[in-house]
Amino acid sequence: MTEPVSIRSTPVDRSRWLALVVLCVGMLMIVLDATIVNVALPSIQDDLGFSQSSLAWVVNAYLIAFGGLLLLSGRLGDLIGRRRVFIVGLTVFTGASLLCAVAESQALLIGARFVQGAGGALTSAVILGMIVTMFPEPREQAKAIGVYSFVASSGGSIGLLAGGVLTEAISWHWIFFVNLPIGVATGLLALRLVERDEGIGLRGGADVPGAVLVTASLMLGVYTILEAGDYGWGSLHTLGLGGVSLALLAAFVARQARIPNPLMPLRLFRSRNVAGANIIQALFVAGMFGMFFLGALYLQRVLGYDALEVGLAFLPVTLVIGTLSLGFSERLNMRFGPKATLLPSLVLIAAGLAFFARAPVDAAYVSDILPVMLLLGLGAGLSFPSLMTLAMSGATRSDAGLASGLVNTTLQVGGAVGLAVLATLATTRTDSLLESGDSTASALTGGYHLAFLIGAGLVVAAIAVALAMLRSNAADEQVETQPVSAEPAAHSEAA
Repeated sequence: MTEPVSIRSTPVDRSRWLALVVLCVGMLMIVLDATIVNVALPSIQDDLGFSQSSLAWVVNAYLIAFGGLLLLSGRLGDLIGRRRVFIVGLTVFTGASLLCAVAESQALLIGARFVQGAGGALTSAVILGMIVTMFPEPREQAKAIGVYSFVASSGGSIGLLAGGVLTEAISWHWIFFVNLPIGVATGLLALRLVERDEGIGLRGGADVPGAVLVTASLMLGVYTILEAGDYGWGSLHTLGLGGVSLALLAAFVARQARIPNPLMPLRLFRSRNVAGANIIQALFVAGMFGMFFLGALYLQRVLGYDALEVGLAFLPVTLVIGTLSLGFSERLNMRFGPKATLLPSLVLIAAGLAFFARAPVDAAYVSDILPVMLLLGLGAGLSFPSLMTLAMSGATRSDAGLASGLVNTTLQVGGAVGLAVLATLATTRTDSLLESGDSTASALTGGYHLAFLIGAGLVVAAIAVALAMLRSNAADEQVETQPVSAEPAAHSEAA
């Protein structure tokens, strides 16, 4: 075709953009759940009688299943069809949300949260792979990835606001009930609007032992990270389980290198942009996402904000990300390239975290908090589309789901590691200051300051990786992005 592509040119074009909206609504539901539950934890604890230690499993059960199954879920999408995996995941997530909503016991809620995490992994792992195959033309793909990035990066702050509203206005049960109409509507629309893809077939990579190895490794690794705060990073429990997790991962990689039909083709990592983007994402997410959790605690425990006020305080992050991701970042990526756009955005994030590390005990929102939110919103709004583009640049149509699952895995594992490390260091610093005679508010603030500074350091490390690994030459980028757009859509049919 020689005619220029227009979003409104044909019914097929309109259908693709409507399908993108459907996929992003499904992603938003998953992302919201990660933070909306945190706001409701005190109410859940009071209602169901959780102890402080057992309450953590309302979150941990979800994260273990979610983080452990992302990579496998992405590859399943390549093998049996990404739309099929998306629909199955959406069904599992919605059904589990109903069980969570009606739960009147601790065991039922924790069990349902584990199943919900599995559904979330199946749903979210394939979305980015579907997007890059639906939009092979570079400019359209950049625009579509910008929309996806807005949802993925801003959903956390939206969840804080929604969780506060629902918990205070109705009850914690409704943070799960709201998923039901959204999940059902999204599933029905996906069946109608999202193209059917048959996948490459189970014989193209049905490595059952490899699937067991990588899933066990990731689940055990996430569990170890989540429990490290209680047992200590140098404890036998943490080091032992961490060693087993790494041994399983090494066995998986060794197996993938020697079998003819690997679950995870290692050729994906030959691209410097793909490998670099995933490392950068893990580092900067570790630094930035810990800020959302610890920043919310700072606002609540030091400044006295309630749940709704915390959500409103983070709202500028969402607004700025939305403004940038839904148009401006796409133009910058197309004009200057992903690397040139990514580097200044990481500098903005590091600056925002460093600025947060000077917020006093009696901080004023406009002068001490709002500048942080604006800097982080600017940085995230520009960096996420660039990282998504780079991370998917080496994927072919046959392994786009795997690349998508890998992106989500580094995002979740990086966030889990970062939160665990930063929270542990912040607590240690706070305890030390309390022993030195500081007030509770001052000691808490000192702990959060340390965490924010370390987070800024992690983002600086991400900048160093970007300078060392990423390619900025346009010809190199074209070579790396060629596989997705060059392959014919042989397996795609209209639903």
